[in-house]
Amino acid sequence: MQDLYIQRINQVLTYIDEQLDADLTLETVARVGCYSPYHLHRLFKAITHETLNAYITRKRIERAALLLIHHPEYSIAEIALKYGFKNDSTFSKTFKKIYQTSPSHFRKTQQGNMSKIGQVNSKNGQQSYLTPEYLCNIDHLKNWSQMNAKIQIATMPDRYLAYVTQIGINGIEESFQKIIRWARAKDLLLPENAQLCRVFHDSFKVTDPNKVRMSMGIATAHKIPADGVVQQIKWPGGKNIVARFEIEPQAFEPSWNSLFIWMAENGYQKADRNPFEIYHNNPNEHPEQKCIVDLCIPVV
Repeated sequence: MQDLYIQRINQVLTYIDEQLDADLTLETVARVGCYSPYHLHRLFKAITHETLNAYITRKRIERAALLLIHHPEYSIAEIALKYGFKNDSTFSKTFKKIYQTSPSHFRKTQQGNMSKIGQVNSKNGQQSYLTPEYLCNIDHLKNWSQMNAKIQIATMPDRYLAYVTQIGINGIEESFQKIIRWARAKDLLLPENAQLCRVFHDSFKVTDPNKVRMSMGIATAHKIPADGVVQQIKWPGGKNIVARFEIEPQAFEPSWNSLFIWMAENGYQKADRNPFEIYHNNPNEHPEQKCIVDLCIPVV
């Protein structure tokens, strides 16, 4: 029964992600999950630790934050309307509740920033990144990708992704082991059959690390019947920046930051698809305990 609960909530999470600019009423979402509104409300909070309404509002504000950073061609009013806010005042009030600053100030301070949201200037409580230390870090990250990555532009085919859902940074290893055990039982972990992946549905840049949703999965060319808590979706291909790194686990964050800087420096624009990682080894078997991994950013 628990597997069925998780399966249906996964369907709901996917539906919400795809429909954030639509009218997401409790009744509509409940039908997707095949529950009554009452039961969905209770079950959703038990699994995600957020009410459905709070989750949808947060996701809309986070999606708006990414548009503010990466798409200056959109006005604040256009972004507010796109995600269902009837006026700028309501949007600004909700945005400030999450990020403690106005959308306009957020856009001004965050464009070009590759760090996580949330550093605060202790004197006035406002975010400040354009410091000598930050600019020095930008130069360091540029050098990081040059020294540690082989970067190319690649067009990937459509695939299928069998996955388990992971919310937050606690329990990541357990989720990986769960999908690996499932794949081994089906003889899927052969190089010619499948790839071990992690897909990011949220950005650590704008989402609390304890709320970031990820899919730990196995990507295959052919559909595989899913079962239990392992779900399957069709994973769209397309044009990607692909960077091959050989790094220690603690180097994932600077590697991702350096790759997004590389994207901006080379004039690419992120597509409306999720960044992901593809793993090529077991770090425990590496002589230096390093991961051989492709970091991938979908681009237009």
